[in-house]
Parts: sequence; C-alpha cells; structure tokens
Amino acid sequence: MKIIILGAGRVGASVAEKLVSENNDITVVDTDVENLKLLQDKLDLRTVAGNGTHPPVMQLAGIEDADMLIATATRDETNLVACQLAARLFNVPTRVARIRAPEFLDHPEITGEDGFKVDYLICPEQTVTDYIAKLIEFPEALQVLEFADGQLSLIAVRTYAGGPMVAHPIRELAARHPNVDMRVVAIFRGDHSIRPDGDTLIEPGDEVFILAASEHIRTALSDLRRMDKPVRRIMIAGGGNIGLRLARQLGSDYRVRIVEADARRCTYLATQLPVSTLVLHGDATDEGLLVDEGVADMDLFVALTSDDENNIMSCMLAKRLGARRTIALINRQAYADLVQGNRIDIAIVPSQTTIGQLLMHVRRGDVAAVHSLRRGAAEALEAIAHGDMKSSKVVGRRIDQIDLPRGATIGAIVRPPRKTDQSEAADELRGAQVIMAHHDTVIESGDHVVVFVEHKRSIAKVERLFQVSAGFF
Repeated sequence: MKIIILGAGRVGASVAEKLVSENNDITVVDTDVENLKLLQDKLDLRTVAGNGTHPPVMQLAGIEDADMLIATATRDETNLVACQLAARLFNVPTRVARIRAPEFLDHPEITGEDGFKVDYLICPEQTVTDYIAKLIEFPEALQVLEFADGQLSLIAVRTYAGGPMVAHPIRELAARHPNVDMRVVAIFRGDHSIRPDGDTLIEPGDEVFILAASEHIRTALSDLRRMDKPVRRIMIAGGGNIGLRLARQLGSDYRVRIVEADARRCTYLATQLPVSTLVLHGDATDEGLLVDEGVADMDLFVALTSDDENNIMSCMLAKRLGARRTIALINRQAYADLVQGNRIDIAIVPSQTTIGQLLMHVRRGDVAAVHSLRRGAAEALEAIAHGDMKSSKVVGRRIDQIDLPRGATIGAIVRPPRKTDQSEAADELRGAQVIMAHHDTVIESGDHVVVFVEHKRSIAKVERLFQVSAGFF
C-alpha cells in the first residue's frame, strides 16, 4: 500500500517502522527536519518537510494516489483537518486520525462523514489505559488481549516452578478441566519459540500464550501461576494524560495514590479525581517520599511519567522498598527488553500496545483485530472468513488442509449465530460459539478466526489466505 504518515514523533515513527518492514510504500510528513532526517537514515522511506494541512505539501508527498493517510501529529486539530483535506480534495480512500481527547469518540457526528471525514479514530492514551486496567484485573498475566468483542481472550503468563501444569505435558490441560476448552498456541523459552503439541512439557520460566473463552481466563491462569491476591492498593507515578485516565478509570474500587511533580497539575488532578484518590506532590524517585507514603504496602506500583529513566528508577526503587508488583511505561523498546522480568515485572511500550489499532486497517482481507505480542516480535490477528470453497482458501476446509506458513497457528474460532432478523445482524457476535481449533475443525463463512503468528515475516501469507478471489464479488 502507498501510505502517507503525518507526524514523525514517537507514534508516527513507530508506525512507519512497522509498516516499512512489511514492504509498504511510506512517506512521512512533518515540520521537524531533524526528526525526518533521523527516520530517513534509519528506514527505507521518503520524507517531506512541511505542514501536513497545506495542500501543496500533501501533493508533494504524493497524496493524490495514496491508499491511506495516517495522521499522528501531536495536535488533534491538525490530524482532523488533514483527514478532511485528504477526503475532500484528494479522495484518499482510507483516513486514520490519532487523537488525544477521548471526547471525540463520543461524538461521531464531529469526526464522521458529515464532519472531518475520519474513517477510524485511534486514541493511544486510552488504549494504554485499558491495557493496564486489564493487567490490574489479572495480576498474574503479562498480557491480556481480547478478540471477537470480548468473547475470546489471549493471555500470556510466565510459569513458575511448582505450578500445577509445570513439568507436565500440555495434553493434561484437557484432563484437568474437561469442561473448559483452552489451547496453548505458543511457548517462548528465552528468545526461542517452541511449537507446542500435546507432548510438549512446560518448564519454569516459559512465557506461555493461552487462548480461552474470556469467562475461563482465571482457570487457565491457575494452571500455570500461583494466583496472586487481588490488587487493592495502587500507587501511580505521573499524573499526565495516562495517569489521570487510569486513576479516573479505577475510581473508588481501589485505594489509589498518584504522585505528580508539577504542583499546578496536582491541583488540577485533585479536581478531576474521586475524593478517595490521594494526590501527592513530589518526585516518584524520592526514596523518602515513597517510604513515607507506604509504598511497601502497595499491591501495584505503576510508573507513567513521560521520562523512561524516571519510570525505570522509580519502579526499581518501589520494588526494593516492598511494592508487590511494578509496571513501567517505557518508550524505548531496547530499555524495555533489558529491564522486564528483573525488578520491573512488566514493561509497556506504548507504541506496541497501540500499533494493532492501525494494523487492522492496513491488513489485507477482513481483519477485525490485531494485537502486537512480545513487543512486536509476534502478532495475533482476528480475521473474518468469507466466500466458499471456490473463492476462499480457508472456507469449507479442515484446519489441517489449510496451507499455513511456518510459525502460524489457528488457535480458535468464534462462530456467530445464524441471523434471523435485522436487529441480530447489528450485534452479530451476541451468543456466538467459541471453538478451540483442532486439526479436523472446519472453517465456515463468517467465522472469526484467531491466528497466532510467531514471526512477522509470515503475516503477508496469512493475509492472503483470508482474501477471497475476485469472482466472489
């Protein structure tokens, strides 16, 4: 695809890097010449210096024959106007805007066809907030990702010595829970992936990915991890957009303390959060402050400032002082790879948690969801099967008859009920059947198929499998 990315900041740069690696034709537009030079030196793409809301600049970028505009500038207004110009002046088929203010999501009349003509809105801050909230709900997991409108979940968990299923073959999962269908789709041992089968032994320290119906997540976790006490006391370092959203989302269900270095921001936070949330003015890397505010009693310490080093240091300090679990927001992936699993339990790279929202619009075929795994090394996607045996490479076939690339695994199928009226068509997955995939499972048209891909180089072949031939239309 020919894609124009507006904005060479962290989000734009990470999107460009991901899409360039998949052989797309990428042009990045920004007013910051230095950022553009850094990108061009690093990646095989084209850059244009200028304001992305000026038609001559966009023409220079080649917007007249672009397939997609992805507007990721720092200002919401710039992204919305760029999408409107791309639609009205240049008829760009697909327009995606990154926004910071989630209020736009509640008013589609502003951003839709009668407004700024945005096809898809993404809000990275809200996505990261939701991601962290899931980890708080399931503290034993490294990742919790949902498919098919929440019907199916993929969980990643680090196993420990003495776990019920550790040192046992995978086939015993079914024997332990005969009424719960779940599937181990991948195991990573160190930096190496292991293709699991029934005889594969789970070892301590393995990173195991399990698919299960969302209602059975806790059962799946209990087989591999010692179940942690529920999280009740949380300390958040950083009261920026994500810190505020998380504290607000947690509400009065948790005992929350939020540490913010800016006094004026503290005053604002106090007006926006429940009275039960304690707002503290100070530096989260100050050992005395953490001790005085009871970090040793915290079930979870979450560092969400805009400074990677501060997030790393505050988490390490909180862990040493007795915090049970720590999560750090880290923008540099190299840092995240170094620190996760030591004193920092989970390192979240914002660009990797949000990239899936963009990838689902870039993927060929009908893709309903994309999730980046292991900080971009692997991917899980939800593709919808269409057509029949003549027009599709998957419909009407058993899974063992499908030519999946090496490292790709069909883990589960969510099969919508047959629609009987228009109201049911509007909510197609209500009452859907969750089916764990086996070699003899046959895929039907309309199935939501969840595919785990160990290596991103195999994604293009998976996409082609779910594309229908021209004769279908």
